[in-house]
Amino acid sequence: MERSEGKEAESATSRNWDVLFHLFAKAIADENDKRKIQAMIKLAKMSKHAPESILGLTVPMLLELLGSPRHNLSAPVQEASAYCLKCIASHGELADLMGQSGAIPILLRLLRNSEEGFRRPLLKCLRNVVTFWIPNRMILASHGGLEIILAMLTSSSGESKLILLEILSALALVREVRKFLWNSRRVSLLVEAASHGTAISRTRAAQAIGLLGLIKRARRAIVDAGAVPVLMHLLAEGDNTMKVVAGNALGVISSHVDHIRPIAQAGVIPLYAELLHGSDAAGKEVAEDVLCVLAVCEENAVTIVQHLVRILRGDDVGAKAAAADVIWDLSSYKYSSPVLQNSGAIPILVELLVDENIDVREKVAGAVAQLSQNEADRAVLANSGAIQRLINILEAESNELRDNAAEALVNFSLDPLLGEQISCILENPIFQNMHLRVMQMRAADRHMDLSLPDQLTLDPALF
Repeated sequence: MERSEGKEAESATSRNWDVLFHLFAKAIADENDKRKIQAMIKLAKMSKHAPESILGLTVPMLLELLGSPRHNLSAPVQEASAYCLKCIASHGELADLMGQSGAIPILLRLLRNSEEGFRRPLLKCLRNVVTFWIPNRMILASHGGLEIILAMLTSSSGESKLILLEILSALALVREVRKFLWNSRRVSLLVEAASHGTAISRTRAAQAIGLLGLIKRARRAIVDAGAVPVLMHLLAEGDNTMKVVAGNALGVISSHVDHIRPIAQAGVIPLYAELLHGSDAAGKEVAEDVLCVLAVCEENAVTIVQHLVRILRGDDVGAKAAAADVIWDLSSYKYSSPVLQNSGAIPILVELLVDENIDVREKVAGAVAQLSQNEADRAVLANSGAIQRLINILEAESNELRDNAAEALVNFSLDPLLGEQISCILENPIFQNMHLRVMQMRAADRHMDLSLPDQLTLDPALF
C-alpha cells in the first residue's frame, strides 16, 4: 500500500498539470454527461497530489455544475461534482475558497429537497468545508445552517446522521451557535455527537460541551442530557487530546455546587488520578484543577487524597509532582488537616523533600510550607523529621525550593513548642528575609479581615 502511494505521488510530480487542467475543462464543457463524470472522478482521485493552484481553478466550474437547476443537469453529474468538491475541501485554503465562492448556500439549498442518495455526497462536502476551514462555520450559521442541520438530525439515521453530527460538532464551536444549543433537546444532540463518529468530531463535541457549560443555566441541561457518562468514557478511553478536552469539559460541569457530589459518585476521581500519570502537561493541569474543585466536598477529598498518596508512593516523577501540587492546594481547605493526617500523606511528603527530582522537591516543599501553618500538622511534620530536611534545603540552588523551605521554617519558629529546633538558622539571611515577608503578609491579612464587611466573607463550609 505504501509503495503504491509512493509511486502515485512520484507520478503526480511528473505530470503536466496545466495540460491536465485544460483536458478537464474541455471535458466539463462537453455536453456528454459521462465524460463530465469521468473527468470529475479522475480529478477527485488526483486531488491529494494536484497543486492547489490547479485545484483552485476547478472550484468555480464544479460549483457551477453543483448549483445548476436539476432540469438542466443530470443528477449523477451533480453528485459527482459534490463528491469532487468534498475531496478538494480537505485542502484548508481551498475550503476557504469554496466558502468565499458561495458553496455553502448552494449546498444548503440542495440539501432541503435532496433524496438520500444525493444527500450523502452533499453532507460530506459540507462537512469537509466546515471542518477544514473554521470561518466557514460562521458562514454556515449565518445562512440558517444550524436550523437545517438540527431539523435533518431529527429524521436522519445511519451514515447521514453521523455526518450531520460531525457538522454539528464543528458548528457548536462557534459562540453564536452555542447560544441556541443550551436547552435539553438540542444539548442531547451535542452529547450524541460526542458519543459517535470520528475521534476528531467527538473531541470537538466534548470541547463544545465544556464551552457550553460555562453558561451556568446550561449545566443542568447538559447533565440531564447524559453528558457525564459520555465524557467519562472519552476521559477513560480516548487519546491524549480527547482525554484533556473531555476532562476539562467534565470539570466545568463539576464546578456547579449541585453536581460536585453526584459526578464524583459516578466514578470520575480515579479517571482524573490516572490523568495525572499522563505525559500531557495540559492533562496534568486539568486533572489538578478538577480534583481541587471536587475536593470542596470532604467525602470526595478523602477519596482524592487516597489516590494522591498512592501516586506519591509510586515511581512516576511527573505524577508525583502533580500530586504534591494538588495537596499543596488542598492543605488550605478547612478540613484538610484530619484528611491528610489520616491518609498518611504527611510522612510521605517529608520523605520526598529529598527526592532526586527538583520539581517534586519544589512542589512538596510548597505543600509542607502550607501545612506548617496548622498547629496539628506542624507537630506531625516535626515528628516525621521535616525540620532538619528543611534546614538543609536552605542551601539548595532553586530559589523556589529555598523560599518554600524558609516559609515552612518561619512557621515552625513561631510555634512555642518547636521554635527551639530552629534556633540554629535564625541568623540565616534567607530565613530572615522570609520571616519579614511572612510577618508583613499576616499583618496585611489581619487588616483585610477587619476591613471586609460580613456579607463578603466566603461560606466557611466550602473550605
